[in-house]
Amino acid sequence: MPEAFEAHRSHLFGVAYRMLGTRADAEDAVQEAWLRYAAAGPDAADLRAWLTTVVARICLDVLRSARVRRAAYVGPWLPEPLVSRLPAADDDPAETAVRAEQVSLALLVVLERLSPEQRVAFVLHDVFGVPFADIAAVLAVSPANARQLASRGRRAVDAAPAARVSAGADLAEQHRVLAAFLAAAHDGDLAGLVRVLAPDVEFIGDGGGLAPSARRPLVGAQEVARFVAGVFRQARRRDPRGEPVLVNGRLGLVVEAGGLLVVVAPVVADGAIVALYHQLNPEKLRAVPRPEPAAAWPPIPPRPAPGR
Repeated sequence: MPEAFEAHRSHLFGVAYRMLGTRADAEDAVQEAWLRYAAAGPDAADLRAWLTTVVARICLDVLRSARVRRAAYVGPWLPEPLVSRLPAADDDPAETAVRAEQVSLALLVVLERLSPEQRVAFVLHDVFGVPFADIAAVLAVSPANARQLASRGRRAVDAAPAARVSAGADLAEQHRVLAAFLAAAHDGDLAGLVRVLAPDVEFIGDGGGLAPSARRPLVGAQEVARFVAGVFRQARRRDPRGEPVLVNGRLGLVVEAGGLLVVVAPVVADGAIVALYHQLNPEKLRAVPRPEPAAAWPPIPPRPAPGR
């Protein structure tokens, strides 16, 4: 029986992470699903589907209670990033495909703005293809209402350009834009920063009251450029180190300055940064590797191999 459950653990984590936005909450939801599975001993014809709906019910309860907790959160709330080292130059197509399937922080940010019911319906149907009849059972609504909830979630995602950027976007373009951004930020070149930022770029920083960050989202190339230039000026005084990484499958950075750890996650589309997320809350960075002692500054990523 444990082997049957373990075969679906990765899938269940993916479901829970998309619904809850943090690694710890997702892992807790999967563990609770295991306990219910072990107690029920289901003889389901489709165990994956049965477990998916069990995890969805658990996540729905967590989301409903989380809305109360998030209301008291200090500053903007961002999801916990999934950070990994850059792939090797000879990264195979299978690894590229895995990276392309990872959920972006931008999508999770939009999902956070949905009601718990809309989020569950959207994730189950649009991401995992669960039928509306099954979703209705999870939400205790009619199939028609489940369809409507998913539709509202879809409209919210469609209205947010950053959330629609594919994880499989050209790594070479991400490199070019991020390298230009870092060079301009390092030099304090406001005009250079504005050129690489989309006119309506959104910046969100999450310190959770435990690390310094902007207390509200910033919107617009000029405002974001000035803020970023100021952040880099402060960082240079604090022995900064940085390392290019993959953040939820996209090119990003891990930066450490004066003991403060930050994950920087830009969203690149059409040759510009359309959204920029800074995760500074130490409670959401426990699984993030710190930059190597010899890491460079600014941490401009290496050029990807030809054809990638």
